[in-house]
Amino acid sequence: MQTKEFSIKYNVDMSVEERSRYVDDAVELLRLLIATPRVSRSETEAADKMEAKMREWGLNPRREANNLWVVAEGFDEAKQTILLNAHIDTVKPVATWTKDPHEPLMEGNQLFGLGSNDCGGGLVTLLQVFRILKGKLLPFNLVYLASAEEEVSGKDGVERVLPLLPRIDVAIVGEPTGMQPAIAEKGLMVIDGYAHGVSGHAARNEGVNAIYEALDDLAWLRDYRFGKESPLLGPTKMTVTQVESGTQHNVIPDLLHFVIDVRTNEYYQNEFVFAFLQKHMKRCELKARSFRLHSSSIPTEHPLIKRCMELGLSPFGSPTLSDQALMPFPSFKLGPGQSSRSHSADEFICISEIEQALDLYLQLFE
Repeated sequence: MQTKEFSIKYNVDMSVEERSRYVDDAVELLRLLIATPRVSRSETEAADKMEAKMREWGLNPRREANNLWVVAEGFDEAKQTILLNAHIDTVKPVATWTKDPHEPLMEGNQLFGLGSNDCGGGLVTLLQVFRILKGKLLPFNLVYLASAEEEVSGKDGVERVLPLLPRIDVAIVGEPTGMQPAIAEKGLMVIDGYAHGVSGHAARNEGVNAIYEALDDLAWLRDYRFGKESPLLGPTKMTVTQVESGTQHNVIPDLLHFVIDVRTNEYYQNEFVFAFLQKHMKRCELKARSFRLHSSSIPTEHPLIKRCMELGLSPFGSPTLSDQALMPFPSFKLGPGQSSRSHSADEFICISEIEQALDLYLQLFE
């Protein structure tokens, strides 16, 4: 995307009353979504309601499974295309909620509810940005996508719908970043490890203990450090997060299973890390669940990132995974709310954060 394409300014003539209406519409839709359980792979009802609201606002979204998208009028193949994306689904509510996670509760400036922060705020605000800009003569094409199954990186989420979209040149993902641009994101790989032994009676000196077979490899996984550290993302990190073995106290266990959570920076591809770990295992067998969730980044020289910095924003690297991992084009996260509130009890978004995000998104595109 050439910088000159963003040098053409256009006016968004909007009164205070109109701006307030868009904010109110965003909050109304978010309240509707909070009241509709939409855990990953169960977003149908929420997608139905969101589609109905989009049509009520004069949009004509297309749908694939529970993914909704709409292309701004006047699409021109000769122009670059910007994708505005956020996800519909949520995680399951944790047990420590003190409020009803599906009751959109207003307390002062705060709207409580499951998915309000992750990433309902970005989802509804980017939709208002699309509504405001869709009829303007823009120097770029604009596509809005509300995607499903983000929290589980599901096959029926963004990965299913991307082949149906126009060619995308860059994406803005509305995850909660405090409206600071996250220009790099760690990848994820989950690995299952297995140590094998021979069962026997614990009272006699017989059998091969699978727990003891795994100890050296588990210690190596604990202690090893990858050499290449990213200035934005830090080191590639691996953590053994689950271990299970044995059936009862008097039986030598013949199998130990463990899980490794690997978070890769931009210097290490998942396939390389897996092969490297396999090479260094003395006794254990490793199986990767998937290689598809790679680290992603966008250059600071990209026009949108340069524009972010002109607006006083500070690029940073994000340790959390998003649908960016499945996007084969440049992308970055920029959205209202705070990542620290995601997946937590009594999750909330501030209405002022939605207001500020609407203003900042519009400034970004000038």
